[in-house]
Amino acid sequence: MEAYRDQYATLFNNGRNVTVIGISADADTTLASWAHDEDFPIVFASDPGGKVGQLYSAFDAKNKIDNRSLFVVRPDGRIAYVTKPFKVLTPSAYTDLAAVVDSLSPPPKADSAK
Repeated sequence: MEAYRDQYATLFNNGRNVTVIGISADADTTLASWAHDEDFPIVFASDPGGKVGQLYSAFDAKNKIDNRSLFVVRPDGRIAYVTKPFKVLTPSAYTDLAAVVDSLSPPPKADSAK
C-alpha cells in the first residue's frame, strides 16, 4: 500500500475525479490507526468476514486474507481494469494502472497561452 501512497499524485491525478479504496480483512480500528500513522491519502474499508473479497474473488478463505487484487471501476460502476494479483514490485504494473486511470479521468491540459 505504501507504493500507492508514494505514487498517489502521479497514479491518481492527485485524487481528481478518483477515489481509491483499499479493502482489507483487517479490523477497522487497525486500518484506521495504520492509515493515520502512515499518512495515506486514500480510503480504507474493513471487510473482516471477507464478503466483499469473496464477491470479487479476492479473498483467500483458507488463510482469511484478501489477496492483492486491484480493480478500477468506471464512473458508471462497471469494472474497467482488473489485475490479480497486483504486482507491487513491478514498475510496469504502475504504468499500466496510471494509463487506465488517465483514460477514465484524464489530467487537465496545461494552458498553452500562459
